[in-house]
Amino acid sequence: MQIDLDVRRLLCPIPVIRLGEEIAKAQVNDKIQILASDLGVLHDIPAWCKIHGHKVLACNKKTDEIILLVEKIG
Repeated sequence: MQIDLDVRRLLCPIPVIRLGEEIAKAQVNDKIQILASDLGVLHDIPAWCKIHGHKVLACNKKTDEIILLVEKIG
């Protein structure tokens, strides 16, 4: 299943906190697509995923938006 998480216009650390809330509700192998505007997510979300054992499948930076795809692992 894919979950969409819109954290545009929210600043660090809120995007990471919201991702943590969604990961807690998700099933293993679910994917979470994150739409963000804070450039900090380019570092913060991959670092958070590494610490917690989840996987960043994609990270795309557009002009005014960042899209990340995270998979819940174990």
